[in-house]
Amino acid sequence: MANALEITDLKARLGDLEILKGIDLVVPFGEVHALMGPNGSGKSTLTHVLMGYDAYEATGSALIGGVDVMGLPVHERAKAGLFEAFQYPTEIAGVSLDDLVVEMVDVATDPVEARERTTDAGRLLDMDRFMDRAINAGLSGGEKKRSEMFQLAVSAPKAAILDEIDSGLDIDAVREVAEMVEALRSPSLGVLVITHYSRILRYMKPDRVHVMVDGRIVESGGAEIAERLETEGYATIR
Repeated sequence: MANALEITDLKARLGDLEILKGIDLVVPFGEVHALMGPNGSGKSTLTHVLMGYDAYEATGSALIGGVDVMGLPVHERAKAGLFEAFQYPTEIAGVSLDDLVVEMVDVATDPVEARERTTDAGRLLDMDRFMDRAINAGLSGGEKKRSEMFQLAVSAPKAAILDEIDSGLDIDAVREVAEMVEALRSPSLGVLVITHYSRILRYMKPDRVHVMVDGRIVESGGAEIAERLETEGYATIR
C-alpha cells in the first residue's frame, strides 16, 4: 500500500553547497509526524525541494500517494496531492478567501464533495467572519494559521507539509493550531509538521518524531524524543 509521503535518498545542493545529504522519510496515511532540527539543518530546504522550488539541484524520489513528484512543476505537485502551510502566510490583496475557495472547489475532482468539505471545515474552524476578507489581510498570526488549516481541509491533499506553523504565535494560538491539526486527522491524509521547538507537540499526538541535523535524519522515534530535546537541546545529537 502506498504511503502519503515517501522520500528516498533525497539530496539537494545550491550551487556548490550540499544541503540535503540523503533523506529517507516515510509518513503513512492517517499519521502525523514531526520533523525537528536546529537552524541550518536543512528543514526549509527539504520543504522547498518537495514543493518544487527550482533553485536547487535535487536527486532522489518523493512519492505522494505512490506518485513521484520530483521533476514536476509546482501546480502538478499540488494536483498530485501535496500541500504546504507556510511559516509566514502571504497577504493577497484583492482576493477574498471565498474567491480562493470557489476556485479550489471548481478544480476539484468531485466539486460536490469539495463543497461539502468546505461547509464542514468552515463550521469546524469557525471561518464565516473571514470569508469576505482579502486573504490573510489584517489577520493575527493565529488567524492566518486558522485560514491555512481551512484551506488544507478544503483541498483534501494526500500529504501536508506544515512548515513551522507555530512560528510567531503566543501559547494560546499554538495550542489552538495544534488542536486544528488533530481535528483534521484523516485516514486519507499524512501530515509532516516541521518545527524547531517541542511546544506545539505538547498539544498534539505525533505518531513519530524525526530529528534532522546537517542534512540528514539522525534519529527517529516516539514523542519522547521531543521531550528529551526540550531538556537537553540539540548539542547531544550533534
